Amino acid sequence: MDVVGAHRLDVRRVRRLDARLVGGGGWRARLDSPWWRGAAVVVAGALPALAFPSPSLWWFAYVALVPWILLARSAGTERRAVLDGWLGGLGFMLAVHHWLLPSLHVFTFVLAALLALLWAPWGWLVRHVLGGRPTRGRILAALVVVPSGWLMIELVRSWQGLGGPWGLLGSSQWQVAPALRLASLGGVWLTSLAVVAVNTAVAALLSVRAARVPAVAGLVAVAIAGTAAWVWAPRPEPDGSTRIAVVQPGVINGVGGPEKRFAREEALTRTLAGQDLDLVVWGESSVGYDLSARPDLADRLAVLSREVGADVLVNVDARRADRPGIYKSSVLVGPDGPTGARYDKMRLVPFGEYIPARSLLGWVTSVGKAAGEDRMRGTRQVVMPVSGGPSVGPLVCFESAFPDMSRALTRDGAQVLLAQSATSTFQDSWAPQQHASLAAIRAAETGRPMVHATLTGVSAVYGPSGERIGAPLGTNASTAAVYEVPLAQGTTPYVRFGDWPVHTALAVLIALCAAEVVLALRRPAPRRPVRPARTAHGSPAHPAR
Repeated sequence: MDVVGAHRLDVRRVRRLDARLVGGGGWRARLDSPWWRGAAVVVAGALPALAFPSPSLWWFAYVALVPWILLARSAGTERRAVLDGWLGGLGFMLAVHHWLLPSLHVFTFVLAALLALLWAPWGWLVRHVLGGRPTRGRILAALVVVPSGWLMIELVRSWQGLGGPWGLLGSSQWQVAPALRLASLGGVWLTSLAVVAVNTAVAALLSVRAARVPAVAGLVAVAIAGTAAWVWAPRPEPDGSTRIAVVQPGVINGVGGPEKRFAREEALTRTLAGQDLDLVVWGESSVGYDLSARPDLADRLAVLSREVGADVLVNVDARRADRPGIYKSSVLVGPDGPTGARYDKMRLVPFGEYIPARSLLGWVTSVGKAAGEDRMRGTRQVVMPVSGGPSVGPLVCFESAFPDMSRALTRDGAQVLLAQSATSTFQDSWAPQQHASLAAIRAAETGRPMVHATLTGVSAVYGPSGERIGAPLGTNASTAAVYEVPLAQGTTPYVRFGDWPVHTALAVLIALCAAEVVLALRRPAPRRPVRPARTAHGSPAHPAR
């Protein structure tokens, strides 16, 4: 190393030492290290998980993205911003899905790393619109562009094959009435847009002096939109009520699990006799045998229906007698036995109920609790008429995370949405409460009450506006509970118009790309330096003075 290079290196070391000695400079010096910065971005990406159950710090969602945004906008290069996006996405996916570790082990990190790639362009986008010293106009654009980019990530990863829409940021607002009203207008997508817009405005306010006016304007706009939705958004019109019972048997250990579970559910259901019920709901996999192959179980269910005076909706997890493969099916049983109303689960849990590209990824079964045999899929959704009760639209477990499925059932005439679930594999994690909270979002989106019935908790019921009805059944409960469920009529804007926030976000990003192309074409090409003419001897020719 030459003397000049050594001198420059010494100067840099002195500056870094000065920064550490002066208050407030230490963290900046550490962020110069790619390792320290990478760790900081991973932690920043994990912060939004605290807004979801179990912590349920819903208010934290409105600032949880700020550290991640600040790091991405301060990236020294575009490549670094892309890396910040990916590392933050890795932290987010691991934090929101950490309860998968006991089942998938090291493969959880592989899946998280692959899905985190979706956030790599978002990191670049944040730096592009907020990096350096952005103008007020660019900051205003960022308040729309950054949330739109986030929404595209949520849309892509909502595909069933990529794990489905678990952990959408808007879902963290399941207990906030104004946010639920936003969901009735544009689904969980609109709530996510609002949450990310607030985070973007706060980040701009903290990092850019010129951002004060546009950032505050953005915060005021979100507040006005939320208030307007609360005041003027159409509310579900009351249409009577129905009495629905949820049977939650609790954890059943030991040999003969399916038989013991059935017996426990049978005993709990008998306690409901004389309570003027319209429907009794059992959880996912509540019956471990195909009823056509076990007529004795079908007869016992028919007896229960007669004793309680209501139909019983069970969930059969078994190999079908009339076709090959194992299905998870919602089956309605009346006083005379199965009524013929049956719904076969359509969207299966990747690795839990089937392995994508099993020939390539089948080795996952050797490192975790992945599905040893792929479950079979149903082909269509079903609305079931209940004897003396409302028509119901069943969903099975994982499917309650998909907004389009509950919307389709509502459009087909379902008066009550039902989710039969089993999260006993993740009993002591955040998963049961996170899953139950999704029912509040689906109810608010559709204007229809939703019953979330599980084997081992958390079971919960929500009204047509997403409000909680009665007390939930926790993971330590083995009981049967009756809920007076309010019914509603009418159509929410989300049911009528669908995923319009997603389409709007896509249009925003297309407009941004078009604007950048136009600017690039209008930008004058850099002038090449003119080389001085050389003489015959090769030396530069100096102009005459």
